Amino acid sequence: MKSVPLSIFGFRALWSPYFMIFVLLLIVAYFFVTVKLRGNAPDREALKPKQAILFIIAMTLLYVTKGSPVDLMAHIMFTFHMFQMAFLYLVIPPILIVSIPNWVWKELIHSKWFHPIFKFMTKPLIALLVFNGIFSIYHIPVVMDAVKMNIFLHAGYTILLFILALFLWWPITNKLDEGYQIHGLKKVGYILADGILLLPACGMIIFAPTAIYATYTDGEMWLKAMELCVPTSTLSGLAGSGLSPELFTNVAPKVDQQLGGVIMKVIQEIVLGYMLVKVFFAWYEKEKLEGEEINKAALLQHHPKHAE
Repeated sequence: MKSVPLSIFGFRALWSPYFMIFVLLLIVAYFFVTVKLRGNAPDREALKPKQAILFIIAMTLLYVTKGSPVDLMAHIMFTFHMFQMAFLYLVIPPILIVSIPNWVWKELIHSKWFHPIFKFMTKPLIALLVFNGIFSIYHIPVVMDAVKMNIFLHAGYTILLFILALFLWWPITNKLDEGYQIHGLKKVGYILADGILLLPACGMIIFAPTAIYATYTDGEMWLKAMELCVPTSTLSGLAGSGLSPELFTNVAPKVDQQLGGVIMKVIQEIVLGYMLVKVFFAWYEKEKLEGEEINKAALLQHHPKHAE
């Protein structure tokens, strides 16, 4: 049972009002671009209600993941950290991609400075290897502990991974008709490969003989890492009170770490499983339609009057 309430860190640490404002501004910018800037241009498709709803869902999940008490708990328990990572990089990016109209993506992709980078980074093999490689490197203990104790490194790594996650999901979720999407068995192979490439990082976390992250076990390093989400003035006021992560949970560090690795893998399998189901039904409908067209053509050829 928790003996110390999270409220001791204050409202700002719990609900991140500045991040809330940032998310609200993103929503305003989204509707300004997709509705106001679109105007009545015939070559720019109108915003669909489903897309608007998906964008609101993505922004809500973004705030819950990075602005609510979930973010604070992610600095206290490794389980919440992995839950946060799973939603940031496996759930939100594909929703975000399909929520943005194609004409907006075209404007961005075809910009002179961005097109070469985008074209290279969304190549299936590159997207798979780079995201999973950077994600795995992040979870090497010495790297993660260093990143979590430096606000600039942490912000930079978080943004980089989010961008790489967009590149990762792009080949199988975008709706552009310009050769940006893979199809058929290639899409199935891509999804399966993504599941396999995350195994080393999750395996290291789950099967480590002890808790391997000092920012979750060492009191001094943990307090330093807490500066990422708790105002320094608040932490200074709590100095000398003997705060440590053990005061907020009764889960042993090793168990917490193992549970975090399992949660990450389970969420990934759920998301990838959903994608595989979508791919299967899309393939089935395509094969069914092609079969009907072939049968119709054959019927017209041999029995033109009957076909009419």
